[in-house]
Amino acid sequence: MPLNRVVTWLREGYPTGVPRQDYVALLALLRRRLTDDEVAAIAAELAQEGMLPDTADIAVSITRVTDEVPSESDIDRVRDHLAFRGFPT
Repeated sequence: MPLNRVVTWLREGYPTGVPRQDYVALLALLRRRLTDDEVAAIAAELAQEGMLPDTADIAVSITRVTDEVPSESDIDRVRDHLAFRGFPT
């Protein structure tokens, strides 16, 4: 899956930025389809655009995904949000 396509979906799906409560679930969903390096690259690009917090917060969030499983309700909420925009979750 081309990374620019993922970034485009995320821009469309979250036109005002990703809500803080969705970061961990979003990263967890992305990690199901992408490598850690790809997730980090996407997160860095979105952070540069102001859609995510700065890269230090992103690094913490990626670490949290590997150490903490988001709740099913968080995953479902983010999956539904992305699916509405055609993102294959």
